[in-house]
Amino acid sequence: MSRTIAPDGELPTGGSSSRSAGGTATASGDARQERPTRPSDARERILGAATRLFYAHGMRAVGVDLIIAESQVAKATFYRHFPSKDDLVIAYLDRVDAAWTGQLHAAAKAAGPEPADQLVGLFDALATACRTEGYRGCGFINAAAESQPGTAAHERTVAHKSAIRSWVRDLAVEAGATDADKLATALTLLLDGALSAGALDPDPRAVDVARATARHLVDEACG
Repeated sequence: MSRTIAPDGELPTGGSSSRSAGGTATASGDARQERPTRPSDARERILGAATRLFYAHGMRAVGVDLIIAESQVAKATFYRHFPSKDDLVIAYLDRVDAAWTGQLHAAAKAAGPEPADQLVGLFDALATACRTEGYRGCGFINAAAESQPGTAAHERTVAHKSAIRSWVRDLAVEAGATDADKLATALTLLLDGALSAGALDPDPRAVDVARATARHLVDEACG
């Protein structure tokens, strides 16, 4: 199976930790021998480890000590790049945002120049996301389930979903939808539903059904 980035930002395809999700490093982070590296490399290793662990096990279940152990950095290095776990969570969600938004825009662009076709074509991004090994649903929906309203993680999730809806609404306006707001809401609800269903039901036809439903909604609104 090809390595693709799903809505988690960087979906794990191997090399996962043998420790439990809530495990603690067996050696002190300060005492651990850290591999010589540039600071940017250390940050990338920390964020890469956090991305895999947060997506696979959840943000709450994964402790800082486990991330330090998986990324093979000293504790001081970790806190130099991420003063708190919340800072790391936001960096993780930023990565998820960039990856999934990029896939949606690429799928829409591949559908051709017509906005109406792009509104349907963006659903093709589901094919590479939901059918990827290790898929566990939308990283942002998962984050919302773990965070309280008003927290940084919850606000970042709301911002991501609002940005996607705004982009879809702009396409709906360009496509001549009679009610662009309504169409954007319907399509993003359908998209989120398909992302959630993909984690529960591996049936590949679900993606095709979502795309066909999107075509019907677009034709009705823009016909």
